[in-house]
Amino acid sequence: MATVALSTENFSSTVDANDVVLIDFWAGWCNPCMRFAPIYDEASSRHEDVTFAKVDTEDQQDLSAALEITSIPTIMAFRSGYLVFRQAGLLPGAQLDELIEKVKELDPEELKRQADAQRESA
Repeated sequence: MATVALSTENFSSTVDANDVVLIDFWAGWCNPCMRFAPIYDEASSRHEDVTFAKVDTEDQQDLSAALEITSIPTIMAFRSGYLVFRQAGLLPGAQLDELIEKVKELDPEELKRQADAQRESA
């Protein structure tokens, strides 16, 4: 499955419209990013029910700043619109597959309950 290039214009709609979204924040000058790219691409072919997206941090500086990306590569995972994982650094293929499976197993209703409880206590 091809990855989606994200920008400030389509970030929210992509995250909100898809059940599971995995995002790779990268830059062309970043050697770890270049090493991670084929791992990420291979995972996208194994998990066709997941939306794989990329943010070029050089091209999308405003989006990267808004999401407080300070180190690349950074991976974010969203389940039903909720951010459930964020980590800087490379993930080996097996770890990436494990992460994806764990994100898929999360209960969207429980995530909503947790978010509502956090809002109420704030």
